[in-house]
Amino acid sequence: MTNQPQIVTWEETYKTKIPYIDNQHLELVNLINDLYRACLTDNKLVEATFKESMKKMVDYVRFHFSAELELLKKIKYPYYNDHKAEHDSLIKRILEAANEYQSGKKFVPHSFVRTLKDWVLSHIAVTDKQYSSYVMDRLNKGLLDIKDLEGPH
Repeated sequence: MTNQPQIVTWEETYKTKIPYIDNQHLELVNLINDLYRACLTDNKLVEATFKESMKKMVDYVRFHFSAELELLKKIKYPYYNDHKAEHDSLIKRILEAANEYQSGKKFVPHSFVRTLKDWVLSHIAVTDKQYSSYVMDRLNKGLLDIKDLEGPH
């Protein structure tokens, strides 16, 4: 494990049991921790460090949400639209925060990081666990093949 400060630690309870998705969730946790560490940076460096970390986070969130929704569509997840709406909501909040930060509006990076952490972890722990249960049930009934859960090669 790392000796660097962290705002969140990946735990086994967050696993969806879909390695492709779990690896992406772990990367999201790492990026949240990067944003958090950027907030702790020396004041002269915080702006550049935070901007770089925020860009990585925005890019990765878009990549992950696209991959996750592609998987849910592929397995015919019945709550796809609800799941997508949650994703869209977070993307909107992240982009609004990034725009506020870049336009010089009063923006508290540390507060944003906490909000992001809370959203991501609750989304993984609740919403993603719901599709994980659906996937495991379909696998157990032979209605889904493990190959359907692999990411693009």
